[in-house]
Amino acid sequence: MKEYNYKIKGAPYNVKIQSIEENIAKVEVNGIEFEVELEKPVVQPKPVVRAVAAPVKTIEAPKAAQEAVEDGVSAVRAPLPGTVNDIKVTVGQTVKKGDTVVVLEAMKMENNIDANRDGEVKEIKVAKGDTVMEGAILLTIG
Repeated sequence: MKEYNYKIKGAPYNVKIQSIEENIAKVEVNGIEFEVELEKPVVQPKPVVRAVAAPVKTIEAPKAAQEAVEDGVSAVRAPLPGTVNDIKVTVGQTVKKGDTVVVLEAMKMENNIDANRDGEVKEIKVAKGDTVMEGAILLTIG
Protein backbone atom coordinates (compact mmCIF):
# COMPACT_ATOMS: atom_id res chain seq x y z
CA MET A 1 0.00 0.00 0.00
CA LYS A 2 1.37 3.41 -0.97
CA GLU A 3 0.67 6.42 1.23
CA TYR A 4 0.83 10.09 0.25
CA ASN A 5 0.22 13.32 2.16
CA TYR A 6 -1.08 16.35 0.24
CA LYS A 7 -2.30 19.83 1.03
CA ILE A 8 -5.00 21.37 -1.14
CA LYS A 9 -5.75 24.99 -0.32
CA GLY A 10 -4.20 24.41 3.11
CA ALA A 11 -6.33 21.36 3.97
CA PRO A 12 -4.30 18.16 4.63
CA TYR A 13 -5.23 14.93 2.84
CA ASN A 14 -3.78 11.50 3.63
CA VAL A 15 -4.21 9.26 0.59
CA LYS A 16 -3.53 5.52 0.69
CA ILE A 17 -3.61 3.56 -2.56
CA GLN A 18 -4.68 0.09 -1.51
CA SER A 19 -4.75 -1.54 -4.94
CA ILE A 20 -5.08 -0.89 -8.66
CA GLU A 21 -6.48 -3.55 -10.97
CA GLU A 22 -6.79 -2.55 -14.62
CA ASN A 23 -8.81 0.69 -14.44
CA ILE A 24 -10.20 0.42 -10.87
CA ALA A 25 -8.23 1.89 -7.97
CA LYS A 26 -9.17 1.27 -4.34
CA VAL A 27 -8.05 4.29 -2.30
CA GLU A 28 -8.55 5.67 1.17
CA VAL A 29 -8.67 9.47 1.61
CA ASN A 30 -8.53 10.69 5.23
CA GLY A 31 -9.87 7.33 6.39
CA ILE A 32 -12.74 7.12 3.85
CA GLU A 33 -12.55 4.35 1.26
CA PHE A 34 -13.30 5.01 -2.40
CA GLU A 35 -13.34 2.93 -5.54
CA VAL A 36 -12.08 5.12 -8.38
CA GLU A 37 -12.59 4.32 -12.06
CA LEU A 38 -9.57 5.43 -14.09
CA GLU A 39 -9.81 6.67 -17.65
CA LYS A 40 -7.27 4.06 -18.83
CA PRO A 41 -6.10 0.81 -17.28
CA VAL A 42 -2.83 1.08 -15.39
CA VAL A 43 -0.08 -1.22 -16.60
CA GLN A 44 1.77 -2.43 -13.52
CA PRO A 45 5.50 -2.81 -14.27
CA LYS A 46 7.30 -5.83 -12.96
CA PRO A 47 9.52 -4.85 -10.03
CA VAL A 48 13.25 -4.72 -10.70
CA VAL A 49 15.49 -5.28 -7.71
CA ARG A 50 18.97 -3.81 -7.88
CA ALA A 51 21.56 -3.29 -5.20
CA VAL A 52 22.83 0.22 -5.77
CA ALA A 53 24.81 2.37 -3.37
CA ALA A 54 24.99 5.97 -4.47
CA PRO A 55 25.45 9.25 -2.67
CA VAL A 56 22.57 11.68 -2.44
CA LYS A 57 22.93 13.83 -5.50
CA THR A 58 22.07 17.43 -6.08
CA ILE A 59 19.21 17.80 -8.51
CA GLU A 60 19.44 20.84 -10.71
CA ALA A 61 16.27 22.86 -10.99
CA PRO A 62 14.66 22.44 -14.43
CA LYS A 63 14.99 25.09 -17.12
CA ALA A 64 11.53 26.34 -16.13
CA ALA A 65 13.06 27.39 -12.81
CA GLN A 66 14.83 30.21 -14.58
CA GLU A 67 11.63 31.80 -15.91
CA ALA A 68 11.28 35.37 -14.75
CA VAL A 69 8.53 35.97 -12.20
CA GLU A 70 8.94 39.74 -12.66
CA ASP A 71 11.74 42.02 -13.84
CA GLY A 72 15.03 40.81 -12.44
CA VAL A 73 13.46 38.12 -10.23
CA SER A 74 13.55 34.40 -11.03
CA ALA A 75 11.82 31.44 -9.45
CA VAL A 76 13.43 28.33 -8.01
CA ARG A 77 10.95 25.54 -8.70
CA ALA A 78 10.57 21.99 -7.43
CA PRO A 79 12.09 19.65 -10.03
CA LEU A 80 9.91 16.78 -8.76
CA PRO A 81 7.05 16.29 -6.30
CA GLY A 82 8.06 15.88 -2.67
CA THR A 83 8.08 17.20 0.88
CA VAL A 84 10.08 20.22 2.02
CA ASN A 85 12.47 18.89 4.69
CA ASP A 86 14.49 22.06 5.23
CA ILE A 87 14.81 25.64 4.06
CA LYS A 88 18.45 26.69 4.15
CA VAL A 89 17.94 30.44 3.50
CA THR A 90 15.94 33.40 4.80
CA VAL A 91 14.32 36.34 3.03
CA GLY A 92 16.94 39.01 2.38
CA GLN A 93 19.86 36.56 2.45
CA THR A 94 22.37 36.82 -0.40
CA VAL A 95 22.99 33.55 -2.27
CA LYS A 96 25.33 32.45 -5.04
CA LYS A 97 24.35 30.22 -7.95
CA GLY A 98 24.72 26.61 -6.77
CA ASP A 99 24.08 27.32 -3.06
CA THR A 100 21.60 24.86 -1.55
CA VAL A 101 18.41 26.76 -0.71
CA VAL A 102 15.87 23.99 -0.02
CA VAL A 103 16.08 20.28 0.85
CA LEU A 104 13.25 18.31 -0.76
CA GLU A 105 12.44 14.69 0.12
CA ALA A 106 11.16 12.64 -2.77
CA MET A 107 10.81 8.86 -2.81
CA LYS A 108 12.58 8.60 0.56
CA MET A 109 15.65 10.48 -0.73
CA GLU A 110 16.76 13.97 0.21
CA ASN A 111 17.48 16.23 -2.76
CA ASN A 112 19.34 19.53 -2.49
CA ILE A 113 17.65 22.25 -4.53
CA ASP A 114 20.17 24.92 -5.50
CA ALA A 115 19.96 28.61 -6.32
CA ASN A 116 19.75 29.10 -10.08
CA ARG A 117 21.49 32.50 -9.97
CA ASP A 118 23.36 34.91 -7.73
CA GLY A 119 21.13 37.35 -5.87
CA GLU A 120 19.02 38.06 -2.82
CA VAL A 121 16.20 35.79 -1.62
CA LYS A 122 13.09 37.90 -2.22
CA GLU A 123 10.32 35.54 -1.11
CA ILE A 124 10.01 32.02 0.31
CA LYS A 125 6.74 30.43 -0.83
CA VAL A 126 6.94 27.15 1.13
CA ALA A 127 7.37 26.03 4.71
CA LYS A 128 9.10 23.02 6.24
CA GLY A 129 6.74 20.03 5.95
CA ASP A 130 4.85 21.33 2.91
CA THR A 131 4.14 18.88 0.11
CA VAL A 132 4.87 20.38 -3.30
CA MET A 133 4.19 19.28 -6.85
CA GLU A 134 6.72 19.36 -9.70
CA GLY A 135 7.16 22.90 -10.97
CA ALA A 136 5.87 24.57 -7.79
CA ILE A 137 7.70 27.79 -6.95
CA LEU A 138 9.76 27.25 -3.79
CA LEU A 139 11.30 30.73 -3.57
CA THR A 140 12.30 33.71 -5.66
CA ILE A 141 15.73 35.30 -6.11
CA GLY A 142 16.29 38.82 -7.38
